[in-house]
Amino acid sequence: MSSKAEQYDVIRKPIITEKATMASESNAVVFEVAIDANKPQIKEAVESLFNVKVKAVNTSITKGKVKRFKGQLGKRKDVKKAYVTLEEGNTIDVSTGL
Repeated sequence: MSSKAEQYDVIRKPIITEKATMASESNAVVFEVAIDANKPQIKEAVESLFNVKVKAVNTSITKGKVKRFKGQLGKRKDVKKAYVTLEEGNTIDVSTGL
């Protein structure tokens, strides 16, 4: 079992978008996670931090956009999202924060 500090490093913040809200209707919660985190680490972190049972974890990596900063080309960081499906009867209220 890893420490709480390491689990907070794995799970960065909840993502609250229109798509994430639609996912919450099917008992799923969306988190931004560390880019090097794997599915078992994410599952363990969510279960211990929120005291819930996790059914499945799906991940996706969004590539950072190329943007201009004061005329210079720059690139936003890549972001990894985890769609965490919870077992029946388990909920996480992401509006309260971590």
